[in-house]
Amino acid sequence: MKVRAALIWDMDEEDVSFDKGTFLCAKTEDTISFRYLSARLMGTGGPISCSVSDASPGSGPIIAGNLVDVEVDPETGKVTILNYTVVQDAGKAIHPSYVEGQMQGGAVQGIGWALNEEYIYDEEGVLDNPGFLDYRVPVASDVPMIDCEIVEVANPTHPYGVRGVGETPIVAPLAAVGNAVSQALGIRMTDLPLSPPRLLDALASRVET
Repeated sequence: MKVRAALIWDMDEEDVSFDKGTFLCAKTEDTISFRYLSARLMGTGGPISCSVSDASPGSGPIIAGNLVDVEVDPETGKVTILNYTVVQDAGKAIHPSYVEGQMQGGAVQGIGWALNEEYIYDEEGVLDNPGFLDYRVPVASDVPMIDCEIVEVANPTHPYGVRGVGETPIVAPLAAVGNAVSQALGIRMTDLPLSPPRLLDALASRVET
């Protein structure tokens, strides 16, 4: 870019300096903004391109936790999520709203895995719930507003200090929801999903014993 500015001024490249987005000619004190010079590249030799890469030594550890309040209907086995909070260390949240979207999306998917989603086969091995009418995924009415708490502890192995936020949110919900339901029932549940039939069976077994 300094060479291009020198061409415009008919000066030597050594006479051109760059500071805070502006090119300066040392001999004449003329200035050209980076934006203005960028618009004149085609007339001074064509487009300029550059690239840079950084070999990060590691993604760094990623830590997340979920806080869940649930209510279990003992008559139907239905689980209602009352409150849900996601806490995750993003290292540096470059785009906080996008980070929250990943956290909330992972929580909702995890709630589906924890409470309803499963393949059901008949005795001949035929899938009984091949469509979304019977394969139960969460909808808006199944989940409350999911609160997000973004923790920012810089990742020392990344040039910007960021940590991954796209996969981690799916890890915690199954354990968090499982623990919450187990505490609500007073029964340690060890199989997922925690569907109404499975919870009713657990409640019936407790009564029998």
